Amino acid sequence: MTERPLVHQVSLFAVVGAAATLIHVAAALTAREAAGLAPLQANLAGYLCAVGASYFGNAWLTFRRPVMHGPQFVRFLVVSLAGLALTQALTWLLVQRLGWPFWAGLAVVAVATPALSFILQRTWAFGLRS
Repeated sequence: MTERPLVHQVSLFAVVGAAATLIHVAAALTAREAAGLAPLQANLAGYLCAVGASYFGNAWLTFRRPVMHGPQFVRFLVVSLAGLALTQALTWLLVQRLGWPFWAGLAVVAVATPALSFILQRTWAFGLRS
């Protein structure tokens, strides 16, 4: 399967990310309201539900890679968890330590995390070099 042009990869990455975000939010809200989980547990449940959609969507649609590839999935998971850690670290640094308004910290997170995730997924998790 031929590789998609970079502009198409970026667009599809955004679409897959939006779908995964919707899954995450819906699952987290359901886990919180229907199952009575604590907020952090509910958020983890949402993440766990969304990570598969993100992996399969990006492997198959965005980067045109085989989906049943163990090492690729592990690399994807490392990038995904690094993105989660980055969002937490940036929020802590900008909002809690530097006193930025929450919305401003989230604006940085909303730009920095997807950009870094795309670069790492494209070049390392899914192994595209061009």
